[in-house]
Amino acid sequence: MKFEKILELYDYRFPEKAVAQCPASPRDSAKLLVYDRKTKKTFFDVFRNLGDHLPLKAVLVFNETKVVPARIWAKKSTGGKIQLLYVGEEKGKLRFMVDRKIRPGEKIFLDSRNFLTFAGQKEGVWLFEPSFPARNIFGVLEKFGETPIPPYIKHSPLKESELKEKYQAVFAKIRGSVAAPTASLHFTKRLMSKLEKSGFDLKFIVLHVNLGTFAKLTPKQIEHSKLHEEFYEIDPETAEFLNKAKKEGRPIVSVGTTVARTLESASDAKGSLVKLSGKTSLFIKEGYRFRFVDGLVTNFHVPQSSLLMLVSAFAGRKRILDLYRKAIAKGFKIFSFGDGMLLK
Repeated sequence: MKFEKILELYDYRFPEKAVAQCPASPRDSAKLLVYDRKTKKTFFDVFRNLGDHLPLKAVLVFNETKVVPARIWAKKSTGGKIQLLYVGEEKGKLRFMVDRKIRPGEKIFLDSRNFLTFAGQKEGVWLFEPSFPARNIFGVLEKFGETPIPPYIKHSPLKESELKEKYQAVFAKIRGSVAAPTASLHFTKRLMSKLEKSGFDLKFIVLHVNLGTFAKLTPKQIEHSKLHEEFYEIDPETAEFLNKAKKEGRPIVSVGTTVARTLESASDAKGSLVKLSGKTSLFIKEGYRFRFVDGLVTNFHVPQSSLLMLVSAFAGRKRILDLYRKAIAKGFKIFSFGDGMLLK
């Protein structure tokens, strides 16, 4: 099937007002759609009541990555403005996405002392040689960068200081992501405490969100069933706990697509977590058989995206698109700051 035809299968319409410009406040007051794959039943509730809908003795797995202020406004050597989005490091060079053309060897100035020299392109990403040690990039981003909210959040009333807090999970710990694992944004410390008191175990892994999660799909990715690589890591003690829980038949509920990709990337054919760190390019789409994940807490995703394909693999494309239509008709907000969904 042609690339365009495949994307059309994962397209849907939505009103502009459905795109959330700021998160629910408090976070756990967001709407929640619950879909039971066994009974085919759909429920509508509030996110703070998530525990009422989780399977008994479920283990929830969260991504404790921390978003860095990856978006930078800088100046070209000609004096014109340019926007950069940091997406990683490669052999001492820094990888950015940029919003305009750059000449080979051109310098991009963050201030009078700190600059980047354009050193080429690779797979749609611009490479720069920094005037500072590449290992210091997080400190540089803290000084010059802004919260990398997605482009569809065009009219957010939130100031940068507010975005820095709200576009971050309350349990975020290990910096490295250039976009938020948005299913995590609905959780408050109060809700997490309530879940633990109700008998659910909460465990944490790391996947640093990058191009593999949010970049637009290409024909090559569809053809080879591989996304951009993203780094993940699972602590050995966490893996041991999760493997034991899985063997005991306890449902493993992934909080977000990034956690789902991590657990599935780390598991072997028998459904045990064995590869506990590395880079994953796993592209989960219809036809994929989940080996470790039994349930999924997620947001409402952008049309024609790999994330929409992942949730379609979990619950069926037609069913997911139908659930999206029903949710939007009920006033649900979609995308990063939008409402949540539990697929079980």
